[in-house]
Amino acid sequence: MKPVYIINGFLESGKTEFISYTLSQSYFQIKGTTLLILCEEGENEYDEEILRRSRTIVEVVDEETQMTSANLVELEKKYKPERILIEYNGMWNFKNLKLPWHWRLEQQITTIDASTFQNYYTNMRSLLAEMIRKSELIIFNRCDGLMEQLSSFKRNVKAVNPQAEIIFEDKNGEVNQIFEEDLPYDLKSDTLKLDDYGYGIFYLDAMDNLDRYLDKTIQFKAMVLKPEGSDDAYFVPGRMAMTCCADDMAFLGYACKYEHCSALNNKDWVEVTATVHREFWKDYNGEGPVLHAVSVTPTKKPKEEILNFA
Repeated sequence: MKPVYIINGFLESGKTEFISYTLSQSYFQIKGTTLLILCEEGENEYDEEILRRSRTIVEVVDEETQMTSANLVELEKKYKPERILIEYNGMWNFKNLKLPWHWRLEQQITTIDASTFQNYYTNMRSLLAEMIRKSELIIFNRCDGLMEQLSSFKRNVKAVNPQAEIIFEDKNGEVNQIFEEDLPYDLKSDTLKLDDYGYGIFYLDAMDNLDRYLDKTIQFKAMVLKPEGSDDAYFVPGRMAMTCCADDMAFLGYACKYEHCSALNNKDWVEVTATVHREFWKDYNGEGPVLHAVSVTPTKKPKEEILNFA
């Protein structure tokens, strides 16, 4: 069976950039020829040196009527590739693509220019739906200035393909955005009861989306950290976390005001119920999440003391 990888998307959606990046990676410097079938030519061209190093041959098929199983088999006979990449034309209806019976679709990826997505979604929804319906990975690029719309974009795609992995990228790379619908707890609850995983998500999300949590009550199990100079006015309840590997450990916790800090000892395990506020804090060098304890009660240490984000 001949492995096939299809990258589709509308013109100037970033297909060529994605394929060029893939071809240039060391993991793609593998034996045998790669046949790249180019179904449209945009502004960006492939670098000849990258094509040479990756042993990639480009064949242009810019007429949809020529994209037949018989013609594809002839290209296979001509070049005898080990693998096939297809940069598909976004204006061709994807459901019309018929691969030769012995070609095995390994992966389908859709690239989307976030700045034009809403226009295409409104005016060419059927074409867009056929592109993303069976794509395993959907990459939204050029997301700069569109953070508030990304959640809506994600819902639009998930309505067509619930199983797709969706990545958002801006000029700095992948956008590590946690959307409200992805949170492992209900923000409408009177009290957010955070298990180990929930606490880790809360800690990360509150850094960037503090407004979601202001004046809400949270409850979680934590280890006590009493920083030098805290003067029994506050402590830091939190958890040790492995963020990359066993040698990369960090304590994840926010300052918590509590009038009975003197009764606490470092490394005590406690159940904390607190409300979330935005306040200036010297260790933040500005404003950030500050907890106001409602109650702090002793508890047993958890079975897994360390959160694993690795």
